[in-house]
Amino acid sequence: MVLLQSPAVRVALSVAIATGLYGLSFGALSVAAGLDLLQTMALSLLLFSGGSQFAFIGVIAGGGSGIAAMSAAALLGIRNGVYGMQVNVLLRPSRRLKLPAAHLTIDESVATATGQTDPDEQRRGFWAAGIGVFVLWNLFTLVGALAGNAMGDPARWGLDGAAVAAFLGLLWPRIRTREPAAIAVVCAVVTLIAVPLVPPGVPILIAAVVAAGLGLAGLGPVTEGLEPDVEPYPAASGTDPAASGARPAKGSGPLEGGA
Repeated sequence: MVLLQSPAVRVALSVAIATGLYGLSFGALSVAAGLDLLQTMALSLLLFSGGSQFAFIGVIAGGGSGIAAMSAAALLGIRNGVYGMQVNVLLRPSRRLKLPAAHLTIDESVATATGQTDPDEQRRGFWAAGIGVFVLWNLFTLVGALAGNAMGDPARWGLDGAAVAAFLGLLWPRIRTREPAAIAVVCAVVTLIAVPLVPPGVPILIAAVVAAGLGLAGLGPVTEGLEPDVEPYPAASGTDPAASGARPAKGSGPLEGGA
């Protein structure tokens, strides 16, 4: 097929498979946190943002309210709005495609599109990655949720802390310089102090306010957190992006692939 000869589509398919498989863990952790199958699938179908989804179930698993869970998820979803402005300028989707494009604007689709120089390849990369991740993420979320239900009592498997571990896995690749590391340490201390004093779910919101205050005070790179969490052309891969008309996405080295 002609599409499979496109370098952007090939990259998009590999990214989609790797990211989609991670949906297994979300599905299992979601039902372990107390959500049923339909609620779990609704999160993946409608929210469709890996980091936000893990934040949501993490708060729910800790006994937090729905409002606290939604607030935590929304804080992590802000970056997708920033991506949307970039995608609108880069791809200029028609009016009928704006809504689907907005829903598919995630780290993987943006990184794949911005890794190309040819406009046609940018469009192919965006749609192939966005649709590919959406289909596989939801498919494996379903598999993970069904497997989680079959596992019985989550406490037997130690899944009570798994959502937190998954979220830390999403966060860790961002802490690559001293400024983000210092902000992370301050927020961690604030969170530990707040946990016994406020309801579940609220400490993460307090930490977010502290992080925003430090960011506004200039204690961190102004672009930190706004780049896609996926590097489709890692420098260590030995692949020359120029040979296929592509350019590396922003950042140095591979980043984590949360949806």
